[in-house]
Amino acid sequence: MTKAKTDLSPAAKTGLGLAGIVQVAFAFLAFWDLAHRDARSVRGPKPVWIPVILVNWLGPASYFLFGIRR
Repeated sequence: MTKAKTDLSPAAKTGLGLAGIVQVAFAFLAFWDLAHRDARSVRGPKPVWIPVILVNWLGPASYFLFGIRR
């Protein structure tokens, strides 16, 4: 019998858990920044950035790299 794909080592489970926590924190920071930033300093309408930020890793990174006027 082969090992199921869901059987992960404790180190892999810890790594995935930490990656998940970091990703949620990254998205939270993007949402917090979007909520507190003036609309004039955000590229495009603020409501458009909400679903963008929900895309794992790429959404928050896109917001911080391209969504904020400098």
